Amino acid sequence: MNEQIIKYFQGELDTTERLQLLRLVETDGELKKQFIEYKNMNALLTLSDRSDNKEENKQGYILFNKIIRTKKIRKTMLHAASYAAAIALLVLSTYWLTASHYEAQQPVANIENTLYVPAGQRVRLTLQDGTEVWLNSQTKLTYPALFSGKERRVTVEGEAFFDVAKNPEKPFIVSSQGVEMKVLGTKFNVDSYPGEKDIQTSLLEGSLHVYFPHSGKKGVILKPDEKVTIKENQMQISSIPHPDYFLWRDGIYSFENELLIDILKKLELYYDVKIEVKDPSIFKWEYTGKFRQRDGIDEILRMIQKIHKFKIQKDEESNIITLN
Repeated sequence: MNEQIIKYFQGELDTTERLQLLRLVETDGELKKQFIEYKNMNALLTLSDRSDNKEENKQGYILFNKIIRTKKIRKTMLHAASYAAAIALLVLSTYWLTASHYEAQQPVANIENTLYVPAGQRVRLTLQDGTEVWLNSQTKLTYPALFSGKERRVTVEGEAFFDVAKNPEKPFIVSSQGVEMKVLGTKFNVDSYPGEKDIQTSLLEGSLHVYFPHSGKKGVILKPDEKVTIKENQMQISSIPHPDYFLWRDGIYSFENELLIDILKKLELYYDVKIEVKDPSIFKWEYTGKFRQRDGIDEILRMIQKIHKFKIQKDEESNIITLN
């Protein structure tokens, strides 16, 4: 593995060095393959709670390379990682083996990547332009290996937090379910799971233009600490009521005076389970509290149960939890 590629993804190259490397990647087929491989691996390493430790990430990549060469990928990964993370690694490993020839034949700028985060996990990754993205459980991000042209465009399904690298010459655009968000440099959260009744975009820093691309880019301009709720092609702006909600980036789920029915819907998404409630009066309860993502669905429900009394039944085979 080229040492400059490792330094690139660890943030140890200055702007000039980054541009020089990208030019080399564009012209060197072998270097291009290494760049793509490390980029995907760098994203997957952030499934670990230790993802902020650069040295551990470097060592993790070295270990992964050794695992790949032993041809015992599945056995070793199932021993070393959680089941969900192992499946993600297997899928991308298969992708590398089957698509590497195709990718080597086309420019880096034309390569489109898709990263899916399994239930109960989260991912933090840095895009080619320096933009940092956090992805929540069951979220899919589609993005190019290299931003070219006059804009930087990605697509997201689920929940993602963006800390966009400033570039006045090349706006950053997030597309999700028929809605687009355009910025130059800012921090914002997108909550857009398929099948949910609405889409919410919350702005923490900077300025954000949210619009429908089919309507001449008419829409709203968000200011810091504002959010827009989009439902049935209507946009409504309000203030952000609960800033701690965005702690999910650190693996903490935070709720403040939130209806239990809404909390349960989020838990279904986060942990890929079905929760059935036999007593509708439970839906009217409100709850305030914080949970660690790694606690898991069972422990979170038991903690809520200490305040609001209900019985919990779990059918492991059908993956259904019933509350009475």
